[in-house]
Amino acid sequence: MATAVLTHIENRIGFITLNRPEKRNAISPAMIGELGNAFSAFEKNLEVKVVVLRAEGKAFSAGADLAYLQEMQGYTFEDNLADSHRLKALFSQIYEFPKVVIAQVQGHALAGGCGLVTVCDFAFAATEAKFGYTEAKIGFVPALVSVFLSEQIGQALTAELLLSGELITSVKAAELGIITAEVSSKLLEKRTLEFAQKLVDENSAFSMQETKRLLRSLGEKSRHEALDRAAEANAKARGEADCVKGIAAFLSKTKPDW
Repeated sequence: MATAVLTHIENRIGFITLNRPEKRNAISPAMIGELGNAFSAFEKNLEVKVVVLRAEGKAFSAGADLAYLQEMQGYTFEDNLADSHRLKALFSQIYEFPKVVIAQVQGHALAGGCGLVTVCDFAFAATEAKFGYTEAKIGFVPALVSVFLSEQIGQALTAELLLSGELITSVKAAELGIITAEVSSKLLEKRTLEFAQKLVDENSAFSMQETKRLLRSLGEKSRHEALDRAAEANAKARGEADCVKGIAAFLSKTKPDW
């Protein structure tokens, strides 16, 4: 079975690549585990100074693997809570990662996939890429990402994005501060690599690490408490009637009757 995540190192840049293009890089349990392992390995590797998170295929990530979530709906709340905590741990690991993490977004980043972009320090996205926290469209709750997003862009804008569930362009995402910049698809890889290499060549690893540590320490206790509540909300939502209906409709390519 193909690995869900690929890694390699070049010029002190560690590359982590989502590798489920046939599933639009949907976030599965295997991918969560492999992403966590990849980040842990790069954290310990002194050769790696900056990390680039990218993806194979047309989509960066369509979000959670809904077929897996549908299966989990038949499990106990405790099982779903444990599963939710695994995603919470991954998002926190990336958000608090001691080295700079840059997302290279070549295609749509939706729901949990948009969450992955949100927890990176920088993000460069192709012009045609779209972003959206679309959980409300399928009766789910964008619980975990709400904590990180509200910390970054404020509660009012977070509420607008999460409650509407609407897709936004790369230009709009840059205006809101969700990504660093919108870039032509032809120049995306070059621009991302140039930026990553500039950090490697010109910035102190110690200074970047300590700056990030200090920034992430602000509101750390309240953030972790909020994430625990969000994990519970995530697990609870899976068994709600609207979520059951919404996921079933999405997988059968029909429109739910709300």
